[in-house]
Amino acid sequence: MSAVRMRVRRWMAAGLAATCAVGVSWSQPGTVVRTAAIYQPPGVYCAWPSIARAANGDLLVAFTATEEHLAPDGRILLLRSTDEGRTWGGPDTLLDTPIDERESGFTRDDDGRLVVHCWATRHTPAFYRGLPRDAYRSDALGRWAAAVDAPAYRACSDLHGAWQRTTTDNGRTWSAPVRSRDAVHGGLRRPDGALLIASYREDHPLIGVYLAGKDDTGYVRIATIASPQPDSFAFGEPHIALLPSGRIIMMIRATAMPYNDRDPRCVLWETYSDDGGATWVKPFATTLWGFPPHLLVFSDGRVLCSYGYRRVPFGERACISTDGITWDPSNETVLSDGAPNGDLGYPASVELRDGSILTVYYQPPVPAGTIQEMVPPDPARTKPAIMGTVWRPALAAGR
Repeated sequence: MSAVRMRVRRWMAAGLAATCAVGVSWSQPGTVVRTAAIYQPPGVYCAWPSIARAANGDLLVAFTATEEHLAPDGRILLLRSTDEGRTWGGPDTLLDTPIDERESGFTRDDDGRLVVHCWATRHTPAFYRGLPRDAYRSDALGRWAAAVDAPAYRACSDLHGAWQRTTTDNGRTWSAPVRSRDAVHGGLRRPDGALLIASYREDHPLIGVYLAGKDDTGYVRIATIASPQPDSFAFGEPHIALLPSGRIIMMIRATAMPYNDRDPRCVLWETYSDDGGATWVKPFATTLWGFPPHLLVFSDGRVLCSYGYRRVPFGERACISTDGITWDPSNETVLSDGAPNGDLGYPASVELRDGSILTVYYQPPVPAGTIQEMVPPDPARTKPAIMGTVWRPALAAGR
């Protein structure tokens, strides 16, 4: 076994000790079973995971590995579990260009085809010079500015933007990258075979709804969604899901302006479409505080929304709706509440064969109460890992 694979944690062996180490609360509507780091290489900043079940039953997790949150050297890696998330192998590389890969998301077809949507950013020296002085240590900012000013890096402007790759063999091999649209946690396949995604990076300040053909190419924007108060909060990082009724729901991150990720206005917003994504109802605020959202439709028709919680107590949360429209935060499940700061989140969930849920996210794997210097961040701290929590939601009425 390679040294990299040896670093992939076997969380069954970690057991209860790992669960307690990240400060999980137990008195919740859902019951946490276990929590552990599933990928934690020393000194690497891991973030923004997405998860999907391949047609053969394997679980795949895509995420970014980099030096720091705003470093210019991100690459998108892939982990695989063949035993319902108990052990993980990898990583394999999904996308690694000379510029910075920031995020990824899966869309799975009923025939087993799996599309991964990726975003690559070409940074500039001006970007690093414009960051607040306490954002990072000056040596790091100087080094990154020099790296993105190098001729080889500047020559890669054509790589900036959205890409996608496709697999038909459960993620063992992937097609060459082709141009796409950004989709943080992927999109959905409509009953007519078209691929529907919600994007935000190239449509800012709008959310763009895009439709591609059955071959996953030829994206056409068919709708836009705007923040009702763009000067107060911006929309971004949407995720969509198809309900059994045919309704498509969209949950949206609201970012307070000026930027403040602990602002009371950072509730999730929602809209829905009953005509395949062509038209959407006026967006409305939910009572769920946190971001960004990931939606999962259970086999019994209920809808799970998972989201990061970047205020005390820092961690990850999830809430279940019976109809995908009404949400009750009193039924919220706290998956983790012991993180040392708000550099965390992007949880994404999948239903396991035994009816439990696996939620993956990024967060420093440290004991509750740990203090980490973040202004600027200490490069010697325990950086965020890709974490996983297995939990059991409360049964639906009548089950």
